[in-house]
Amino acid sequence: MISSVFGKTKPINYIILLSFLFIFYWIVNLYIYEQTFTSLEWVLQSVVLGFLLFSIFAVNFIVKRNQITANNSYAILFFTLLIFLFPEALRDNNGIICGFFLLLAFRRIISIRSLRNVKMKLFDASLWIAVASIFYDWALLFFILVYITLSMYEPKNIRNWFVPIIATATVALIVFSALIFMDSTQFIFEHYTFELGIYSDPGELWAQGQKLVFYAMFILVVGTYTFVKIGKLGLGRILIMRLVAIAFTLGVAVSLIKTAPDTFPVIITFFPGAALLAKYVETIKRDKIREMVLIIGLLVPIITWIAEHIVK
Repeated sequence: MISSVFGKTKPINYIILLSFLFIFYWIVNLYIYEQTFTSLEWVLQSVVLGFLLFSIFAVNFIVKRNQITANNSYAILFFTLLIFLFPEALRDNNGIICGFFLLLAFRRIISIRSLRNVKMKLFDASLWIAVASIFYDWALLFFILVYITLSMYEPKNIRNWFVPIIATATVALIVFSALIFMDSTQFIFEHYTFELGIYSDPGELWAQGQKLVFYAMFILVVGTYTFVKIGKLGLGRILIMRLVAIAFTLGVAVSLIKTAPDTFPVIITFFPGAALLAKYVETIKRDKIREMVLIIGLLVPIITWIAEHIVK
């Protein structure tokens, strides 16, 4: 049943997932974590929700435009299920917005494979990463992905290697000018500290770290199996999936570094994680087994949710 609905790209899939995210977002913030908002904060939370919902469209656009997956909705399904698995990520406004801008960066990074307008794509990708770093300083680690992509597709053009620096300088100048106008230049020194996340409660650290590590290990196993199965698809597809895997690794690194009681950056791993899971499902040839895997993928977040928020 699940594969019959999400096995193709249909408008109903967007309606189902967007409606679920809309309701789930407010349930998490208002009832699970019992947050209260002022009138201005309600507007801010609605804007953040908009970034989250648009992320669904961005994920679907990236996987379809770059043929990461076939003509199905598995990627956005798994993206939504991962949000359900890590509901604490919905408390972190910076994480949601940072993840959206990293999606825009990843869209341009993958499109470099066409070798058309490489400088413009490098500039755009680097610019979006720099913007994402305004919300998470450690997002700058994703410049590693930019340079790895450049080394894969066009390593001999020396000028291209300076484009990310120019893009970063552009964002820095704009941001610094705005901060001078608002008399808030201290933001630069207070934000870009590159500190590690700190937990005062070891039990909370173990709970968050344990789930993140199990999640990362599972994606690693699934990703490895998927790479073995898609070995015959051609070098172009393999290179794209390598970039997806590297993006996931960088996202996990940022999550391990940055996670703190009020910071949950795991959402930046959801796109590459969902793409790898979707690709794995596509490698399953038997319909019954594929359906069983999808059912398990649906049940795991539900069971985890019950264990964490109801049976405790």
